[in-house]
Amino acid sequence: MSSNLPQNMWDEKFASSEFFYGTEANAFLVQQAQKLKPNSEVLCLAEGEGRNAVYLAQQGHDVSALDYSSAGIEKTKKLASQRQVAVTTVLQDLAEWQPNANSVDAIVAIFMHLPAPLRQQVLANIVQALRPGGVFIGEFYRPEQLAYNTGGPKDRALLYTQEMLANDLSGLSFEHLADTEREVVEGIGHTGKAAVVQVVARKST
Repeated sequence: MSSNLPQNMWDEKFASSEFFYGTEANAFLVQQAQKLKPNSEVLCLAEGEGRNAVYLAQQGHDVSALDYSSAGIEKTKKLASQRQVAVTTVLQDLAEWQPNANSVDAIVAIFMHLPAPLRQQVLANIVQALRPGGVFIGEFYRPEQLAYNTGGPKDRALLYTQEMLANDLSGLSFEHLADTEREVVEGIGHTGKAAVVQVVARKST
């Protein structure tokens, strides 16, 4: 864990007392959360201000939230305190994330948009980090999102396709991999009709 990360755009985005992406969990994650076994050890990557991690902690899971933004980490702590749950926070650049093999029951990544080499590295690490039977749940914007202007990166290279996920998570078995368009309502950061790709994938036992 690094504690001296440089100022970054996420610190600026999360500097306000308001929660940029709101305080309620991602709707797809809420739909899929029953696929986690009770009292799972869960890691939320690029967790931002903590809304998904706090939700999972409220469901009784042992949750860690990893993010590059110190401002996001502080807001995760604040939200966890408000909801009276415990979330372990990790301030770390995903480029430096080197998880132990077979170390967690579930990993969640919601709108974690990364340049191609880092995306491939992180998704490979997800496969390695999951325990046998462990599950990965993710939702990402796809290239069609550029036409909507309702959130997400403006750079096509940071967006996802089913093919990318199938290739980068080839060590997992897919229970759900689909494109969809839906109304996303997540604070001022993500609001409106959105083009997303959703994934639920499990490591074989």
